[in-house]
Amino acid sequence: MSVTEKYNGKMDYTFIKERLAPCGLHCGKCFAFADGDINHHSRQLQQFLGSFEVYAERFVTLLEEPVFLKYPDFKEFLSYLSSVNCQGCRKEKCKLFKNCNVRTCHELRKVDFCFQCSDFPCDKTGFDEHLHKRSVDINKRLKDIGVEKYYEEIKDKPRY
Repeated sequence: MSVTEKYNGKMDYTFIKERLAPCGLHCGKCFAFADGDINHHSRQLQQFLGSFEVYAERFVTLLEEPVFLKYPDFKEFLSYLSSVNCQGCRKEKCKLFKNCNVRTCHELRKVDFCFQCSDFPCDKTGFDEHLHKRSVDINKRLKDIGVEKYYEEIKDKPRY
C-alpha cells in the first residue's frame, strides 16, 4: 500500500508532518524514506522480477539486446532503494543533506515549519543555493495556502 493510498484524502496534520520535513521537502517522496512510495515500489518490483537475472542473461543472446547485460547493476540499485530506512527528518538527522541544520533549528525554535519562525527566511539552513531557494519557495507556499492544502497539492507529484 502506497503512502497516497494510506492518505485517502483525509486532512490529518500529524500524518502530513510525518511526510513533510520542517524545511518543506516531502520526505515521503524521498528515495531514502522507509515508508515512502519509492521504497514500497522498489520492493514490489523486486518481487515481480523474481529470478529475472537468469532470463536477462539469456535475453542478451535471444533478443540480441545488450541492455540486459546491465541487469546486475539495475538489480543492485533496486536492492538499495528497497532497503533504505530513513524515518524522516522529524525523527532523525537527514541522511541526504549532511549539512542540514533545519531539524535542530526547528526543535530549538519549537516550530513545525520554517515559515513559522520569526527569522524566516534565513541563511542558517546549511543548504546549497539550489536547495535553499527551493525550501524558501516551498515555505512561502505553505504559508500562503496552509499545510493541508499544500500537501494536497503535492502529494501525488514526484519529489525529483
